[in-house]
Amino acid sequence: QLQACGGGLVQAGDSLRLSCAASERTLSSYTVGWFRQAPGQEREFVAAISWSGGSTYYADSVKGRFTISRDNAKNTVYLQMDSLKPEDTAVYYCALHYTGSVYYPNGYNGWGQGTQVTVSS
Repeated sequence: QLQACGGGLVQAGDSLRLSCAASERTLSSYTVGWFRQAPGQEREFVAAISWSGGSTYYADSVKGRFTISRDNAKNTVYLQMDSLKPEDTAVYYCALHYTGSVYYPNGYNGWGQGTQVTVSS
């Protein structure tokens, strides 16, 4: 499983950087995605990055504010979140993509416990 960390309680307009790491698997061979889930809502796509970092994908709601990147030497994928809004409040998860569209959670595995991001207004 992957481990997401770096969440916290921030104010609107602040920034956070989330990290995604795997202790027993090499991430460098995989496209890795970030998803989030707010209470009572379905898990939704946030961003994804190809194994080389050459391709990135973003949800419209975060485009221009969030940046996904990876450091394969550190076996870590990052999600830089700037200009945070209260509607970004959710538990954020990372996972490995193995099949289908990168935009849907069904094609991912390795889900960990996630990290809570809370943005106050």
